[in-house]
Amino acid sequence: MTPVARQAKIANIIRQRNRITVNELAEFLNISRETIRRDLTALEHAGKAQKFHGGAYLPITMVEGPFRERMGENVEAKIQIAAAAVKLVSPGETLFIDTGSTSLYFAEKLVELSDLTVITNSSEIARVISLSPSHSQVFLLGGRFNGHNRQTVGSLAISQISLFRAHHTILTIGALDAFTGVMDFSIEEAQIAQAMIGQAGSLTIIADRSKLGRIASFKVCGLDRITNLVCDQYPSEELASALLDADVNIICVNS
Repeated sequence: MTPVARQAKIANIIRQRNRITVNELAEFLNISRETIRRDLTALEHAGKAQKFHGGAYLPITMVEGPFRERMGENVEAKIQIAAAAVKLVSPGETLFIDTGSTSLYFAEKLVELSDLTVITNSSEIARVISLSPSHSQVFLLGGRFNGHNRQTVGSLAISQISLFRAHHTILTIGALDAFTGVMDFSIEEAQIAQAMIGQAGSLTIIADRSKLGRIASFKVCGLDRITNLVCDQYPSEELASALLDADVNIICVNS
């Protein structure tokens, strides 16, 4: 396991546990306490952990609000989805990534690739990419800042999206069904997603099972705009049939 992958795993454990000791991490990962201490130091510098004598806990800025709660839901599935989605990206490519808990897990896997250009409205994703040793560059879209989700939204952010052209757009979603397609619960997030889709060559949806076969208030796009769906549970017969009719490549990490 590379140091980057190991530190990402430790960060995920801290997210789930909130607080953990060096000894517990060393036993769980079967590596030395000295290596754990070095990893915790690196994670502290990246803002992903706060060290105390003998362990680490989740920084208070990462604990507050609904975004923190979503980061702790379906963690293993989101990590698996992120790992599968990264295989669709090649070094040197340009990506749009929107805000979301699965998107952040994806960004943490993305740092294993080099020379990427990432455009995002998520300050958390921008931080992860900018602090990685992968020689990638990141552009954080400006606009009205939403502190709960750590994202920029609104007309200013949307206008800046038009300045870029990307190989891929990677989106988390609120819902996906056979009739409407991709949906979100926020009109502002739906508008950001639509703008990103319009400026990219392909669209990959990353979604755990809780998003499939449900509806949300605002339509993002139809199924025919999706290139890939990466999920942890194969869609229902109705949704799968509609996706395949729309030539969507379904990647199920548990199939």
